[in-house]
Amino acid sequence: MQPARRKTIFSETGVMKHRKNNNLSVFVVVFSVFLFGVFMYNEDVKSIAEFPFSRPNASEVQEDQAISKQGNPLLVQETIKNEKENNGVALDSRSASLEEVNTKIVTRTTPDDHDQETTTTTTTTKEQPDDDRELKPITVKDDDDHQQRVSEDHKEDDHEKKIEEEEEEEEQKVELQVVVEEDDEDVELPPEDCDLFTGQWVFDNETHPLYKEDECEFLTAQVTCMRNGRKDSMYQNWRWQPRDCNLPRYKPRLLLEKLRNKRLMFVGDSLNRNQWESMVCLVQSVVPSGRKSLNKTGSLSVFRIEDYNATVEFYWAPFLVQSNSDDPNMHSILNRIIMPESINKHGKNWKNVDYLVFNTYIWWMNTFSMKVLRGSFDRGDTEYDEIDRPVAYKRVLTTWSKWVNKNVNPNRTTVFFGSTSPLHIKSLDWENPDGIKCALETTPILNQSMYLNVGTDRRLWDISNNITQHMKVPVHFIDITTLSEYRKDAHTSVYTIRQGKMLTPEQKADPATYADCIHWCLPGLPDTWNEFIYTRIIARS
Repeated sequence: MQPARRKTIFSETGVMKHRKNNNLSVFVVVFSVFLFGVFMYNEDVKSIAEFPFSRPNASEVQEDQAISKQGNPLLVQETIKNEKENNGVALDSRSASLEEVNTKIVTRTTPDDHDQETTTTTTTTKEQPDDDRELKPITVKDDDDHQQRVSEDHKEDDHEKKIEEEEEEEEQKVELQVVVEEDDEDVELPPEDCDLFTGQWVFDNETHPLYKEDECEFLTAQVTCMRNGRKDSMYQNWRWQPRDCNLPRYKPRLLLEKLRNKRLMFVGDSLNRNQWESMVCLVQSVVPSGRKSLNKTGSLSVFRIEDYNATVEFYWAPFLVQSNSDDPNMHSILNRIIMPESINKHGKNWKNVDYLVFNTYIWWMNTFSMKVLRGSFDRGDTEYDEIDRPVAYKRVLTTWSKWVNKNVNPNRTTVFFGSTSPLHIKSLDWENPDGIKCALETTPILNQSMYLNVGTDRRLWDISNNITQHMKVPVHFIDITTLSEYRKDAHTSVYTIRQGKMLTPEQKADPATYADCIHWCLPGLPDTWNEFIYTRIIARS
């Protein structure tokens, strides 16, 4: 009895275990069928975690597209193209479920437009039957391939960004090169043997003035004629045209490049100071604010351009040699005395300069003879001899030429000498009986066939021309005399200062007494003188 009972129990347990095993087998079969169906539907077991069990709605698709396209439109378009070709994405049916697809295209303007971005929106509308709006899922390969593609996409994105950055850098470099190279390429130099000083004045309000009066903060009240009340401005619009060639187009950046790490110094009287102010205005127009400065110490005024390590300087020495008029502030002395053979006191300030521009003339014109000191100012000597103006002038320029030959290295320094700057005191000189000195003149003398004598001392012109042509160190003689004699309209006249003060309305009404027909308005004639300097500087270097 007992064994049979045990057998029954064993048999019942075995039956129960068998039933459980059968149930497990059924579950395994069903689960396998389910997985198989899923696998067949998805075609990739490893992507099941990423499979979209819930179908996305149209708004989510639009948001995804918008986010992707805002990130990198070119990369998104490329990715879609790859997916369409390689993975069999049914883009037509997917886009068909959307009534509108908004695509933002970001375009970058050129560097000249300050890298502004412009957004253009393109709207594409596609009709689709109501009964066919299902979105087919995008088939994706395994995780390794997906990660590889994502990695490649990131690499491609980084590569494209790197290319864009390199292109921008190249564009900036090219732009900077164009600024400099363009200056070199666009400038046509005149033949070296062309006479720049024989020609005519041509009205040209397109290229002249070369700068604007109110844009040059360094002009003094002595020369700002428009600011001081002058109404006509045509005097600013005349361009000098040489007879047999052309002056090169003025480019301030080109001149600054030639002056990089160099010193340009004007030495002489108030006419050379007039020309120095002109040169400062010519170069400062392209120098940023805060990168330029003007300092005056004694006889020396220095305009510095920081970014080019360049200076444009003026040194006050109205006779070049030592005189009792050497004080740059207190020099209104009627009894002018010079030391014709004494130049070293001034000359020590001219050494190691790359471009030297000398002149001396106007201070010789108030008397017919010159007073030459016996002895020295340092010893307190006061006795002097009076000699003829041309004799004294020749002695001074002989002393100057010896200093240049001894102290100037022509391999480093270029020397210029400006000829006599004329006065326009008598309107009868240009056949205007109704004129009052230069006060009422608004146009140049255009009839060059007429005989013109405005009182220039041609003897001094001859001396300076002869001496400069026979020096050991080459000197460029800037012959401004005749072309300036035609410019009766360009003087400061009554639109200036006198002894540091602006002329009063009563003084302006009396041009016969107060008109300044020696100095020149700026912008104006001295700009042309500097065009000659500019031509020689860019030609030499």
